[in-house]
Amino acid sequence: MIPKKLQSGDEIRVIAPARSLSLLSEENLNLAKENFGKQGFKVSFSKNCREKDIFMSSSIKSRVEDLHEAFKDPNVKAIFTVIGGFNSNQILKYLDYDLIKNNPKILCGYSDITALANAITARTGMITYSGLHFSTWAMKKEFEYNLEYFQKCLMSESKILIESSKAWSDDSWYKDQENRNIEKNNGYVVINEGEAEGRIFGGNLCTFNLLQGTEFMPNISDSILFIEDDDMAGNFFGVEFDRNLQSLIHQPNFEKVKGIVIGRFQKNTDMTIEKLKYIIETKEQLKSMPIFANGDFGHTNPMITFPIGGTAKISVKNNQVKFEILQH
Repeated sequence: MIPKKLQSGDEIRVIAPARSLSLLSEENLNLAKENFGKQGFKVSFSKNCREKDIFMSSSIKSRVEDLHEAFKDPNVKAIFTVIGGFNSNQILKYLDYDLIKNNPKILCGYSDITALANAITARTGMITYSGLHFSTWAMKKEFEYNLEYFQKCLMSESKILIESSKAWSDDSWYKDQENRNIEKNNGYVVINEGEAEGRIFGGNLCTFNLLQGTEFMPNISDSILFIEDDDMAGNFFGVEFDRNLQSLIHQPNFEKVKGIVIGRFQKNTDMTIEKLKYIIETKEQLKSMPIFANGDFGHTNPMITFPIGGTAKISVKNNQVKFEILQH
């Protein structure tokens, strides 16, 4: 099930299934709203999205109520999350999946929202989206690539050829919009050659793994997994990524996974291409599938928007990558 695409004039509802809208400065909140407006969208905010507790989140009841209300409201055409966090998996047991299935619409966010997006797709068959948070729209500079792939994925039905970005950043842009640390992007990194087509699942790896052993974990048979992780493990990132990937490999039907796309790593990790290749090489189950890294998604900028439950096609050969989204 593919939600209806966005059009200029549509209303977008902002919800906070993880951390609160109160985390944003008023300046960045207004910038994000203004930038949505420049694309012709109207922005509304859920009733409880500013509520905050000791963890800068809100009660399960409030978060569930806001999500249900957003899906029920016929004026709302898409739902964007404020930001990520740590606890969107708390609400999964309390969601009305029939309500969501009967009122399909775009749901978009990343990071901790990986749990929510994959769970909804698993339980309803509706495509959800890994992409920009509402907060990301506050960015003043280096936003063009983000906008291009937002429009291609959420405002068009055409097949998408995903070109690697020309530049990237891993800076605290939301604190200092003028002095950005922009670096040249060297493009995709080939790990294993081959070709594959399959359904897309994944996102933030450690969050995706929270679904293991639950009714909310998608069936990853015939899939292309998109995985990335943030820098919270710091100098232990390499071993943490290794064991998180291993945990995913232990899942039922992993032997039917067709390929893997790995998102760009943050600077504050100990990950190198040499370490990544070593991790992949040590896993027998990965040797026969196409894999490439340095995709434009994860916890750096810029990022594509991609469909959870949609389909991708990857061709990795002669040290070149062709990366397409077919159904979104």
